[in-house]
Amino acid sequence: MTRLPRDVSPIEAIKALEKIGFTQRRQKGSHIILIRDDPFAMTVVPMGKKKLRVGTLRDIINQAGISVEEFARLL
Repeated sequence: MTRLPRDVSPIEAIKALEKIGFTQRRQKGSHIILIRDDPFAMTVVPMGKKKLRVGTLRDIINQAGISVEEFARLL
């Protein structure tokens, strides 16, 4: 089992999600909303910090419907 990456910036997370079909739908304040149509998934990436917190990153991965291993491979 792969450990969750620690130093992931919001930009790196967005680029990794875009590789699997997510697109930036809109922005509300400092939060970017990403949506994938098939299969449907939606996640929110906060842009306010240089690095994402571990819990926030885990929530983003769960909302995207992918595993930690797959996310680490996409980075």
